[in-house]
Order: sequence, then structure tokens, then C-alpha cells
Amino acid sequence: MTDRPRRVTRALLSVSDKAGLIEFAHALAGLGIELVSTGGTAKAIAAAGLKVSDVSDLTGFPEMMDGRVKTLHPKVHGGLLAIRDHADHAKAMKDHGIAPIDLLVVNLYPFESTVDKDAAYEECIENIDIGGPAMIRAAAKNHDDVAVVVEPQDYQAVLDELKANAGATTLSLRKRLAAKAYARTAAYDAAISNWFAVQLETDAPDYRAVGGRLAQTLRYGENPHQTAAFYRTPERRAGVATARQLQGKELSYNNINDTDAAYECVAEFDAARTAACVIIKHANPCGVAEGSSLTEAYRRALACDQTSAYGGIIAFNRTIDADAANAVAGIFTEVIIAPDATEEAIAIIGKRKNLRLLLTGGLPDPRARGLTAKTVAGGLLVQGRDNAVIDDMSLKVATKRPPTEAEMRDLRFAFRVAKHVKSNTIVYARDLATVGIGAGQMSRVDSARIAARKAEDAARDLKLAEPLTKGSVVASDAFFPFADGMLACIKAGATAVIQPGGSMRDEEVIKAADEHGIAMVFTGVRHFRH
Repeated sequence: MTDRPRRVTRALLSVSDKAGLIEFAHALAGLGIELVSTGGTAKAIAAAGLKVSDVSDLTGFPEMMDGRVKTLHPKVHGGLLAIRDHADHAKAMKDHGIAPIDLLVVNLYPFESTVDKDAAYEECIENIDIGGPAMIRAAAKNHDDVAVVVEPQDYQAVLDELKANAGATTLSLRKRLAAKAYARTAAYDAAISNWFAVQLETDAPDYRAVGGRLAQTLRYGENPHQTAAFYRTPERRAGVATARQLQGKELSYNNINDTDAAYECVAEFDAARTAACVIIKHANPCGVAEGSSLTEAYRRALACDQTSAYGGIIAFNRTIDADAANAVAGIFTEVIIAPDATEEAIAIIGKRKNLRLLLTGGLPDPRARGLTAKTVAGGLLVQGRDNAVIDDMSLKVATKRPPTEAEMRDLRFAFRVAKHVKSNTIVYARDLATVGIGAGQMSRVDSARIAARKAEDAARDLKLAEPLTKGSVVASDAFFPFADGMLACIKAGATAVIQPGGSMRDEEVIKAADEHGIAMVFTGVRHFRH
């Protein structure tokens, strides 16, 4: 490949997103570049008073089949693919009247946004671009001679080069644009193939593609020696990816991961029913509570583990008001995320310059289907999102004593939280607030003991006569394989238990519960979270 600049004499423009189009076309025309275009793009350029040739003039064929066929023609692809310094290619161009296309400007039919608005199947199909990706890939392959632009954000970079190089582009720029072009078509095809998988209800298609748009280059990953970046996927799920950041430092890799965990957890609590607050540290809840107000919910969540809450993430399920904004000012916090905030609350939080405030405009639906993915060496693990919700489960009382109404209320609360704590999980709850959380242990017994110890520490900090686990209920994300884990919970003061059930030793566990007068409920649903 030669690295000398390539002069642009002819540009083909065909765009769905017309942002900046006219200004760009004016600048190209001002540099003496011939403009060729299609359909609505050609009309827009002509309406701006610029000279533009329709692609049908180039090909000798009219657009047909509702615009499905217009650029799939040798005179278009020959102009893009011909190697300018190749004698046979040059002869073929001359023999067949093929004019070179030195700059291709294409952004694709808006398939992703069409799907996002829940359009009908037929409309989604019509918004699958065919000619656009074909031209983009052709131009990108021949980047030694052709520059390809797939989004308006790159217009200025192209113009800067053209002006700096007497109407030519450099190989360096063309390579960068080609790399972006292939990534764009790959992400586009991924969105289409994943949409088809959903339409066909195919959980495991033969090929699984994942694509996204760069949202942010991060300073580093989980640790300073790791590189990282944040990409947005086509899924429009309310959360950190859709949020607007009103203030504070740039989010880090760990901030984004923890904030997502916080918001997914708080979304389990219906904002129309109750105010709720979740405090997250290292992707695990360290305090969760409901309340009559966000302020009450926050203070009750904080009481569970004030030590761990320092430097954590706070998620609310309702619009932040001034009282809640003042309440969170008492402890160092990395991020606050909520659907919205009042102007007064924004001003109060704004006094803490380093605190990030994210407003999402809504809550994610905990019942919605979706995919989660995790990389392993040489592969990608993909699964459906855990969209099981306690409110939809058929609960079965397994013990002689059924739970009281108050216990059942807290059991549902505790299991709702346990879904979002890393396994093995034990969650003690009392009066719709967590009072002890044991997360991510290799033994469920250890999780029970750690959670109880956390409750003892909290009681000491709050100057309580006894830990709040006395008279609490407890949730386990998976079954108790032996009675010992449950017995540890009973020792801590739990009076009722909720767990999936399904162990070979369920009868042993039930017997132990009955012997201690404990109520136990089976959900039949496990919430492992690794």
C-alpha cells in the first residue's frame, strides 16, 4: 500500500441521519468535489442550492422496488472497489464507463431505533439496510484509495484533512475510518441477528454477535494496570447507559459496574407502592430499605452497615427531593442514581463537586427479558436476564408454623434483595430493611455468620441493646444443603426463613425448623449470582 494522500474528486452521499449534511456538502462542493447522492439525501442537497447528480444518472437505472435497489450496481461498486494504480482495474473502469468514487458518506437505515420504539415486524424489516452496508464494506476494503464515513461526527476530521492536503485524504485517516466502518456494520448486523433471535424465540442461535457504540474511554479497568472502555448496546434499558450525568468526575469502570448493580436492585421496588433506597459497595448491597419517603428509606438502609456504605453507590427509585439530597450529604458517596431530581435537590447535591449525580428518566423493568454476557477464556457465556420476581412466585409454606403477616411481608422483601447479592447469599431483614447481609462466601454457613456479625457491629454503632437480627427474617438465594446454615440464622435471632427449596435434605432442614418453631417458605426459584 502507498501512503501518499488520495485526492477526492467525487463523493457519494446517502444518509439517514442528515445532521450536518448540508454544511458538509457545502464544504465538499467548495473544494471542487463532485457530489452524487440518492433519494432523500439528493433532494436535501439540491434544495440547499447545491449541484448534485442522482445515483440513477451514474448507473443508468432508476431506483426501484421502493428504493430497495439503487446502489447495488457495478458502476457504484466498481467506483468504490477499483484499485487506482492497478492497470487492469483502470482498463476495466475505462471500458465500462465506471467513474471513481473517492469518498463514501453513508449512515445506515435506523434499524436499532425502529426496534427501540417497538415497531411492527414489517417496519423493522424495511429498516434493514442492504445497499448501505455493501457500499461501506466495499469502500473500507479499498481504503488505500477510498475514504468512508459512517457517522456525522467524522465530517469535520475529513474536512480538516481535505483542507490541509489540497483536497486529499491521508492513508492514516482512511485506515481509521475503515476500521470504524467495519465495526459499525458488525454492530448493525449484531442488532439485526439478535432481534431475529428474539422474534424466533431462539435462546441459543448458532452464532451470537454482540455489538455496541463507544460511550466512554475509561482511565483504567478494575485496576490501574487494566485498560477499559464503556460501550452502549442497542438495548434501551433505563440505567447507567441511558442516564445523563449532571455533575461530578468521570465515571470509572468500577463506578459503572456498581451503579448498574444498585439501579437494578432498586428497580425491584415498585415506586408507586413505596420509596426505596439501595446502597451498594463492590457490586453488593450493604443496605436496602423501604420507607414512607426517600429520606427514611436512605437512613434505614444506611443503618444496616454504615462502615461499608462509605464511598458507596446510592440508588433511589423515586425523584430525589431536597430532604433526601440533604440526608445523603452526611457521608462520602461516589455516585447517586435515580429516575429524576428536583431543581432544589440538584442544587444541594451540586455543592459536593466530586459526587456524580445520574438521572435516568425511568426505572428498568425487573420482569423484562434480556441477555447478560460474561467472557471466559476462548468463549462467551450468554444467558437470559434473571427476571424472576418474588411477587410472581407461588410460595409454599414448608413448616408446621406458617409465617405471620408481618413475617411474610419481610420475607418477600428479603428475597427481593437476595436476588441482587452475590452467592452464597444470606439476607436478614426486619421491618422492610436489611439488618445483616452475607455475600459471596464459599459456604452458606459462613454467609449466615458474617451477616450476623455485621448486625452486631451495626448494633454497637447505633448503641442498640441487641442486634436487629433478633426477631428478623432471613432469605437465602439457594437451598440450604444442610440444616447448619439455617441453624446459624436461628442462632442470630431469625424467626422465619425464605429459600428456594429443592435440596436432597429438605426434610432434614424442615425438621430442624419445626423443632425451633421457625416458619419456612419455599419459592421454588433460585437466584444464584456469581
